[in-house]
Amino acid sequence: MRLQEIGYEIRRARIGRGLTQAALARSAGLSRVTLNQLERGVFPELGARKLQALLEHLGLTLAIQPAQRARRSDAIRVAATTASVSFKQPLGEDELILALLTGKIPAGKRPHIRLLFEEAAPSLVRGLIGEVGRWSKPGRVEKNVIKLAHDIGATERIQEWIKSD
Repeated sequence: MRLQEIGYEIRRARIGRGLTQAALARSAGLSRVTLNQLERGVFPELGARKLQALLEHLGLTLAIQPAQRARRSDAIRVAATTASVSFKQPLGEDELILALLTGKIPAGKRPHIRLLFEEAAPSLVRGLIGEVGRWSKPGRVEKNVIKLAHDIGATERIQEWIKSD
């Protein structure tokens, strides 16, 4: 499980219980900004006790269990590796996820994102969008990919990555 999945599940549970971010944050002893960041996958520094209190307010628990060797898409890992092959400092998976969730390029990683968008197979970028998109509102990751592509001047392949319905 990635940390971004926790935020997504918290958001789902909060909405399912009809709570606002402000109400949940107040009852759990957090700021609304911290809760908003958590739900968006921009994982703030949050202690285990605060996370536990937040989960308890939603009727959720955090369970530790052995990792399953399930077949899953590894678009994030492959994309981060693809973006890093020409560089001494690699683009981390968490940096890539954060870029897609926020629409902001991590410091010093602009060339990595450019290489990914210019060189990666469209199917890899689509898989990456799908994988990261599970942890955010529908359409947010696609919007952020378009923003990132415009920011780095790599817009030629946007139509290959984004599904147009």
